[in-house]
Amino acid sequence: MSKNICPLNATMNLIGTKWKPLVLFHLLDGPERSGILKSKIPEISNKMFTQTVRELEKDLLVSRKVYPVVPPKVEYQLTEKGRSLEHILRELDEWGKQI
Repeated sequence: MSKNICPLNATMNLIGTKWKPLVLFHLLDGPERSGILKSKIPEISNKMFTQTVRELEKDLLVSRKVYPVVPPKVEYQLTEKGRSLEHILRELDEWGKQI
């Protein structure tokens, strides 16, 4: 990370969209199939879900595993880097319960 970039700015660049924290939060309890993960966030469109998980994968917060079966089975899980956000995500969830 460049010394000129604020650490909070760097964090927000990784997880600061509307949907990324929700996807990450729903993966805290373990790997999830794509359809089930998406169903936990009913407001997200298919296009935005795909874009979000791809960005999280690109940023090494989420890994994607494709099983060679028909119909296709895709599973997402947090990487070690993604898991390092657990405390922050759980604290945000608790804070949200109080408002």
